[in-house]
Parts: sequence; C-alpha cells; structure tokens
Amino acid sequence: MSAEQTAALFDLSGRVAVITGGAGLLGEQHARAIAGAGGVPVLVDIAGRAASDTAARIQADYGVRAWSAAVDITDAGALVALRDQIFDRYGRLDILVNNAAVNPKAEARTDESFSRLERFPIEQWNAELAVGLTGSFLCTQVLGAAMASRGRGVIVNVASDLALIAPDQRLYRRADVSAEEQPVKPVTYSVVKAGLIGLTRYVATYWADRGIRANALCPGGVYNGQSDEFVVRLSNLVPLARMAEVNEYRGAIIFLCSDASSYMTGAIVAIDGGRTCW
Repeated sequence: MSAEQTAALFDLSGRVAVITGGAGLLGEQHARAIAGAGGVPVLVDIAGRAASDTAARIQADYGVRAWSAAVDITDAGALVALRDQIFDRYGRLDILVNNAAVNPKAEARTDESFSRLERFPIEQWNAELAVGLTGSFLCTQVLGAAMASRGRGVIVNVASDLALIAPDQRLYRRADVSAEEQPVKPVTYSVVKAGLIGLTRYVATYWADRGIRANALCPGGVYNGQSDEFVVRLSNLVPLARMAEVNEYRGAIIFLCSDASSYMTGAIVAIDGGRTCW
C-alpha cells in the first residue's frame, strides 16, 4: 500500500460529523481531530454560545464549514429539527460522536457527602442518566437512523475506563473528613459509561446490515488542572505513570470515524495509559 493509499484511509474530507457535548473539554478535541482530517464538525451542546465560539475557532483554524447548534439532546423533537437542519445545510450526515455527559468532580466539591451511594439524590441520578445515556440513545435513534437510511455511517460512543473497572474511591479521600462523609465518584458515572458499551454492541449488530459501524472509546483520566495530590494518586494507578493530555485521543477519533477502521464494529477501545491492565 502506497503512502497515498494509507493517507486515504484516514481521510474524512466532506464527511459531516455531529459531536454532542461539542463545547466541552474533549468535545472540542474530537471536533478538531475530525476537521484536521478534512471532515465537517457540527458541535451540538446545550451551551449554545460556547459551542458557537468553538465552531468559529475550528472553522478559522482548519478552513472547514464547521457549525454549531444549541440543542438539548434529551429532547427528541429538538434532535429531529437538528437532523433536518443538517440535511438542509450539508445534504448528508456521516458520523455521530456521542460525547455529551455530566461528569461531577468528586474532588472539587465542598459538600462531599452528596456523592455517597446511600444519600445520592434521585434527582441527580435522573438528570445525569438523561444526558449521558438517554441523550445518547435519542441521538442514535434520530441521527443514527438517518445514516442507516442512507446505508452508511459511523457511531462512536465516548465511554470511559470506568465503564470497564470500578472507580478507585481512594483517589478522592480527604484526611479531614470522616469515613461516612468521604467524597466518592458518583454511581451515575459508572452506570452511564457502562450503559454506552451496551448501546454500542446493540447498535453494532442491529444496524450491521445497514452499513452502520458502532464502536466505543474508553478514555482514561485527562489532565485539566486537577490538584497535584489527585494527579499523583491517579498517576500511581496508571502503568504509563501519568494522566492523558487533552489532545491524546485525536488519533483514536480519526481512526474510529474513518475507513481505517472499516472492518471494526462493536469494539470497545480502551486508551487509558494501561490502567485497566492492572
């Protein structure tokens, strides 16, 4: 295979990709990866202004027709309207990256006891599952079906290493807090991310005959200004002895969205510095 043929495998020129949670930390990185490969990212986020600003930066940096839409992905009607807008604007839809999620930072809270299983608020359970899991289902139902009707498409569900292993709650311990009040990573995060793996496998088989490939990416922890103590604790759980840099998942996104992974569906890809090996 020539260098040109190899490069063509990763080429996303003209392909339109919806990225939910597009204004978020990893959402922008996914969009930049797709734009850098020639694709056209559509950044979907309930934070419409932030998504619009991000899309403008990407359009300026890569010269692609990036766009944004302020959409509540828990609203099926809003997603139908989004689908119609995308086809009116671009005439196609090729990729869906289900990235949106609520990720409560246990280490950043002052009311630590909120996160403990025994007292976890049902309202928060419902809200976090609505975005991370129900929202991904609805996006798949509306936007995935649109791709299936055209006989071609790719879905990438952004899960987590915590879809594969339980949170190590020792990461969040504080010396000045009693055992009953210690902060923990909330149950919702594990449930949502594990659910995305189930959704991935279901869709991979359900639409296999409609040209749809679905895979899940399981990132490890990304450095984003966490405390030195937290970074050291987490790094000690990782064979590569560090957290991920924010841009280190770009290559995986290009691979999963492109023809380079054309025979890959239903796969669960862990990129976590080796954490799930231990």
